[in-house]
Amino acid sequence: MAEVQFRFRDDEPVADPGVTVDAFGAQSNAAAVRLEPGDDARDLLPHLGRLRLVEVNFPVFGDGRGYSAARILREAGYAGELRAVGDVLVDQLAYLRRCGFDAFAPEVPLDPVDAEAAFARYEQAYQPAADGLRPVWALRHG
Repeated sequence: MAEVQFRFRDDEPVADPGVTVDAFGAQSNAAAVRLEPGDDARDLLPHLGRLRLVEVNFPVFGDGRGYSAARILREAGYAGELRAVGDVLVDQLAYLRRCGFDAFAPEVPLDPVDAEAAFARYEQAYQPAADGLRPVWALRHG
């Protein structure tokens, strides 16, 4: 697994889980899990209290199912580390963060300057998301 290159949390990082969603349910002591594109994030909802890390795999940059998984988990109250891994591109970082990702471990290392620019690119948003940013329309209409 790639080293975590970007992280937006104050707590200690969690080691790579290596536990699939199928194996997670059978392991009562597991605190970390890896979601693959075909996995249903809702299967983890009864276990959110014990999870410290959920890795969401992006095997190809065009597979958007991980965005939905992140939003499902955050909206259900998951507060642990949510890490995007795999084919994560710099152009996706701001959108991934809006969906609730707070750690990123791309297969191909990203330039830190480009990544910081991507995170800072959009000051306003047009719709609510898991990041809690108030949409621009809400700012205009109090």
